[in-house]
Amino acid sequence: MVEVKFLGSGNAFCPDGRMHSLVLLDEKILIDTPPTILPQLSQAGLSPCDINTILFTHWHGDHIFGFPFFILERKYISDRAGNNTLNIHLHEGGERKLKELSEIAFPGSLNDVLENRVRFYDSKKGQVTGAPDWVFERFPVNHEPATEPHGYELQHTSGFTIIHCGDSGPCEEIAKRTGDADIVIIEVGVPDGVPTDFHFKPSSLSELAHNNPSTIFLATHLYTTKDEPISGLPENVIQVHDGDVFNCEIGGIITKSN
Repeated sequence: MVEVKFLGSGNAFCPDGRMHSLVLLDEKILIDTPPTILPQLSQAGLSPCDINTILFTHWHGDHIFGFPFFILERKYISDRAGNNTLNIHLHEGGERKLKELSEIAFPGSLNDVLENRVRFYDSKKGQVTGAPDWVFERFPVNHEPATEPHGYELQHTSGFTIIHCGDSGPCEEIAKRTGDADIVIIEVGVPDGVPTDFHFKPSSLSELAHNNPSTIFLATHLYTTKDEPISGLPENVIQVHDGDVFNCEIGGIITKSN
């Protein structure tokens, strides 16, 4: 069984009751590092040193600006002895970006940790380092091109398949992969009427969900407050909240808790 835990469910603006979108798989694999990452981990009863692996989707601030704080905490608080190695999967060139970001945030303070306790991997597919039950494939999506946007298709040894779309609007890669996935984590960052193709909206998500009725969609990166659900979405779309935990296996969700 696979555990999918939402440590946050909001878009870049953190609507009331929602911190930045953040997903944790099997207590091991963290997807992105938003600015609110430290309180999000704390609220979930987790420490940064508990995390084995991070997958990065793209370079917008609401997905990466927590990284220097995450590394700083590991160095000075939760992993002072340096016993834990952090594995990072990311797009080619991402290692340089994260090191530059860390140097801007804390000049000279994190170089030793980044060189000796962090391993960067830019391969497009393979085993998830630090999580041997999982293999991945990273694929391009439709978002601001300067951020090098990608999603991840992840398959568990049980055969369970989950797709994390990153931030994206409708695109061919998501459309062609969705039908083979048990669960798709998908962002709904803006309402209908906002003039952008770089985000899913209620109407475009509804179309994708109607076309793939056997797939369950977990909608996150939401623009609504926690008490203001989006109306009219198909039954196979679940709008998540901060703290939601889904236990899943092939075919979908077995249990949900918060």
